[in-house]
Amino acid sequence: MGGLIDIQAPLEQEGTKAVVRNWLRKIGDPVKSGDPLVELETDKVTQEVSAPADGVLAQILMRNGDDATPGAVLGRIGSEAAGAGHAPHYSPAVRHAAEEYGLDPATVTGTGRGGRVTRADMDRAFTARQEGPASVAAEAGDRGAAPKSRRIPHSGMRAAIAEHMLNSVTTAPHVTAVFEADFSAVMRHRDEHGKRLAADGTKLSYTAYVVSACVAAMRAVPEVNSRWHEDALETFDDINIGVGISLGDKGLVVPVIHRAQDLSLAEIAARLQDLTTRARSSALSRAEVTGGTFTISNHGASGSLLAAPIIINQPQSAILGVGKLDKRVIVREVDGADTIQIRPMAYVSLTIDHRALDGHQTNAWLTHFVRVIETWPK
Repeated sequence: MGGLIDIQAPLEQEGTKAVVRNWLRKIGDPVKSGDPLVELETDKVTQEVSAPADGVLAQILMRNGDDATPGAVLGRIGSEAAGAGHAPHYSPAVRHAAEEYGLDPATVTGTGRGGRVTRADMDRAFTARQEGPASVAAEAGDRGAAPKSRRIPHSGMRAAIAEHMLNSVTTAPHVTAVFEADFSAVMRHRDEHGKRLAADGTKLSYTAYVVSACVAAMRAVPEVNSRWHEDALETFDDINIGVGISLGDKGLVVPVIHRAQDLSLAEIAARLQDLTTRARSSALSRAEVTGGTFTISNHGASGSLLAAPIIINQPQSAILGVGKLDKRVIVREVDGADTIQIRPMAYVSLTIDHRALDGHQTNAWLTHFVRVIETWPK
């Protein structure tokens, strides 16, 4: 290719599938070896691909939204001399529009002197790309044929999540049991000890208590900490708990707290805080999103009272769902008499792979989990 150097997708990706998400440089830009050039998004993390050599960005071969298989050529770098001779020169206004619109000027027909691309050309191209399908839909709507709509391309993460979920429900028969947990004891403990940890920079979240209670329940019913195989049920000594973290419209990731059975409540809280912060900045490593033996879906954080989550990572045997912590009126017996009390309650659900577990283990696990939450020591 006349001295051009390939920019390749990593041979070992941080996920099952990568999609080109954002070019950080434009054609003709000078680059140094190691400079970040393009972001790839997988179902787990966003990673940067760096320049393999000094030169200029001469070619962009894969656009935003394209699938990038391991080793795929994303673009090419040329020498600075070659770039000066062959890379098109665009005005600052055009380069700004290219960055703002995510539109390569090389794909736009120029109407300026000598066929040069102008800012107006970039604006027209962007408008056509954005409004073209909508205009067709509007015209059809005027005829009464179809409602107005627009198509939003799936991100790589969303497509991967869809594939995982479909695989999970077609692979395993899911059954869900629902219990109710009183968080009064947990709230008292958090009120008493949370400020001390906060002074050290650690937030004592309710999720930390949930993880700790899961560890206790696993010790009582170890079959839940398992993976299903056609010839055997594989149970684990280490309790590696994944916690689903929402990334908004992008989807979710599930960082794993490894060897949770060896961690104190404070250590679990600190680990959760670190993983959550780095998950939302796409800074997790592959090791931090793999190796889980059980998963927690804290769907109540977004307001849901009750849900039956799907097992996210096959072939795990179960997933815990935790609903919104809400004050509810309940009946408690005091000195032999029924009393009406207001308590902070949450619905907790355990969804199981019914090939691996039955109602006996499911209900025993939830019973122990709820008991730990409701009798948390001061």
